[in-house]
Amino acid sequence: MEFYDLSASLFADKIGVQRSSISHILSGRNKPSLDFVLKITSEFKEVDIHWLLEGKGVFPKTEQKESPTSTPTLFSSNSNDGKQIQRIVVFYVDGTFEEYQK
Repeated sequence: MEFYDLSASLFADKIGVQRSSISHILSGRNKPSLDFVLKITSEFKEVDIHWLLEGKGVFPKTEQKESPTSTPTLFSSNSNDGKQIQRIVVFYVDGTFEEYQK
């Protein structure tokens, strides 16, 4: 709350919980529920769930940039012996099937 310069009541309004819930958690009367924690992490993207629950990690969390990778498909991958997949047929218990072709 301090990081965002929010009072307890504004914080409660922002995450959509009753103001008394914040008061009870801050006083140690209640522990936060999973729903409460998820509301925080969905509203404040900088809050890492592991940091919030276990104190591990950093706040605000650092974004890890994912390098774009191409996902190979079964049809484009080659096996070690040079064979390529031409089609895939899935047979179901009810006697029907689906065929996937390149």
